[in-house]
Amino acid sequence: MAHVELSLSEVFGEAPAEQESDNVGQWSGTVSRAAEPCLLIDADTCVVAISSSGCDLLCLGAPEDVIGLPLLEGGLRLVDFTASPSELTEQETDKIPPLLALHSGRLARGLLRVRRPGSDAGTTVDAISTPVLTGASVAGSLTFFSVV
Repeated sequence: MAHVELSLSEVFGEAPAEQESDNVGQWSGTVSRAAEPCLLIDADTCVVAISSSGCDLLCLGAPEDVIGLPLLEGGLRLVDFTASPSELTEQETDKIPPLLALHSGRLARGLLRVRRPGSDAGTTVDAISTPVLTGASVAGSLTFFSVV
């Protein structure tokens, strides 16, 4: 039977302590330029960045119209999955993936039904959200969307 001995040495020395970076700021440019429907909110639930396709999918108009506004006050109209859809209550909107990832600090996934202005029909959207960390604390959430 072969004998293997392993020895590790510090070739590179100690790595410097990880500097706190502004991950929300770093993701902002990427989200703004993304072809995919995506959204970045900060810890106060304000929209930091949203892709043009994300605005189209969520019926929010142009990105510059919603950046800086609280997510749920920027024109996002979420409805339930009943035959005659009605607006979600505050208790229900707290459980949507972007907010759930923000408050829980964990990945979140769920279906949303978005109502277009002037329409009774809703579009079903799959949302996958991840918390965005700065140091050890949650500084925002990043969400990707897909039509179901």
